[in-house]
Amino acid sequence: MISGFVKPEFESVRDAFIDNFEKHGELGAACCVYYHGEKVVDLWGGIRNETTGDLWEEDTMVLVWSTTKGLSALAMALAHSQGLYEFDDPVSKYWPEFAQQGKEKITIRQLIAHQAGLIALDEQNDKDVIADLDRLSDVLAKKKPEWAPGTRHGYHGLTLGFYQSELLRRVDPKGRSLGQFFQEEIATPLGLDFYIRLPEDIPNDRLAVHRSPKFGLSAMRSAPVSFILAAMYPGSTIRRALVGTEFCLDENRIYTRNFEVPSGGGVGTARAIAHAYGVFASGGKELGIREETLDELKAPPIEPLKGYRDVALKIDTCYSLGFSRSFPKDPFGSPSAYGMPGTGGSFGFADPEYQLGYGYVLNGLGTSFPTDPKSDALCAAMYRSIGVTNLQCSS
Repeated sequence: MISGFVKPEFESVRDAFIDNFEKHGELGAACCVYYHGEKVVDLWGGIRNETTGDLWEEDTMVLVWSTTKGLSALAMALAHSQGLYEFDDPVSKYWPEFAQQGKEKITIRQLIAHQAGLIALDEQNDKDVIADLDRLSDVLAKKKPEWAPGTRHGYHGLTLGFYQSELLRRVDPKGRSLGQFFQEEIATPLGLDFYIRLPEDIPNDRLAVHRSPKFGLSAMRSAPVSFILAAMYPGSTIRRALVGTEFCLDENRIYTRNFEVPSGGGVGTARAIAHAYGVFASGGKELGIREETLDELKAPPIEPLKGYRDVALKIDTCYSLGFSRSFPKDPFGSPSAYGMPGTGGSFGFADPEYQLGYGYVLNGLGTSFPTDPKSDALCAAMYRSIGVTNLQCSS
């Protein structure tokens, strides 16, 4: 059931991938690693569709939930590299309507580091509003911050991508949405099978079907009590932050068509995720990325005034420029590493110190939080393969 290849020195990654099926209940999954610009691991296996028994194929794609945020952040970084904006400019410089409700001083850096307090929208559960970018722009601009921007941060589960996309529409000479920009400026040049809005000509039988997760307190036993209590309360910040994410999955648990959700609606392969991150990790020459932008991505994050406690997740988290960052309480590589995990265990990141790009996708939807043992094992094996044994890996 396991296909693909690994370079000889990366055999331990294959072993960890097989162990995930034999010991951790993996249904279907894929894992890919780029090292110094070279693809050194490309594995896939298991079941694409549990009902029919169809196997996971080489080109199988799957919805990756919040792992999408990392690919969206790469698109924003490329826009910065192209000189379309500066991270420390106020958002209102490019989007004047954004200045409503006391938001005139919020910088782009604060916005995309989950520090703006724009964590949920009253209209966020209206699919028609989300699908109409002009109507959505008005809703986004009218939102009042829920805390003083820059003082704290909280996981902007769905809104982050909408704000990024509208900002990009304002600065891009072609007025493209984030999904369009990603496709034309990153995915197509690199030949990536990853889409923030899936084209109609790609059939559903190329996509994996998500297993229904077995949620509940017993399934979340790895989560901190503070998070469990917050997740149980309908009016909590995290519950409000995630309203609308259900629109990403259709009734067949595959993917919702004709709908662009840059924070959670990306669909693609582990190979595409690893390749994209690998390009950024190894210098970005394929996309002409400026060194200034790459230095910004790997620079130490700017800590909110009130510390790393996440208002939504009720744990310590670290964000910078649209990415989760590796830090002592949630390490996934060197201090310069940046990426994003997704619900159920998918994960992608770049580690510039070691020039690594990593991608892992699955359809079994694990319920561990905040780490996933399957991805942890793959990451640890990846680093051992290059002789690095002093790094912890938790996604």
